[in-house]
Amino acid sequence: MTANRDIYIVLTGTGTAFSGLIKWFTKAELNHASIAFDSELREVYSFGRKKVYNPFIAGLIHEDFVHPFYSSADCAIYQLRVTTEEYDTMYNHVQGMMQNQERYKYHLLGLVGVLLNIRIDRENAFFCSQFVASVFEETAVHPVAKPSCFVTPEDFASSLCAHKIFSGKLSYYMHRTNRMAHLNSSLHNTPSSVPAEYAARRMRLNEERAEGIV
Repeated sequence: MTANRDIYIVLTGTGTAFSGLIKWFTKAELNHASIAFDSELREVYSFGRKKVYNPFIAGLIHEDFVHPFYSSADCAIYQLRVTTEEYDTMYNHVQGMMQNQERYKYHLLGLVGVLLNIRIDRENAFFCSQFVASVFEETAVHPVAKPSCFVTPEDFASSLCAHKIFSGKLSYYMHRTNRMAHLNSSLHNTPSSVPAEYAARRMRLNEERAEGIV
């Protein structure tokens, strides 16, 4: 039996001025695309701003979705099941790029090519959705049926609607998944003499008290 892993495509919209400029090109409300290798969104990669408050310095990045910059961001998250071999191929490809991170630049001119339906190639340069699509091109998995240089965030949304697992505030998703991870860790470390169901209720009660619910 072939083992499977999950890959995640994350679309976000931050509402910044630069985000509005990209929206003019892509016509999408969620106009930034990233690829994630875990459901907690710790291993997330894309092409975007290297300094969160400076949109003019951009390239290949390991994104930090817990940063306050993303506190008001909207998102949609899509889950794709791939084989372990495909997962490893994509992950190793991205890590190889990260080892030469400074070599890669943001391909703003490529967005013009999308608008005009003209392929504009630039060595070691990508825009965000092009990068995500190009990672999948390393395998037989093709979420969008077009070359990566023409793929927009909206293409992912249209092609993967059946794979959507979340839509809403990114900060809520991060809080929810981190809380569940903490709960699972606590249950794993609970002494066997304490029933897991009781430990789960105790954990939820403590969280509700901390949030002022009870």
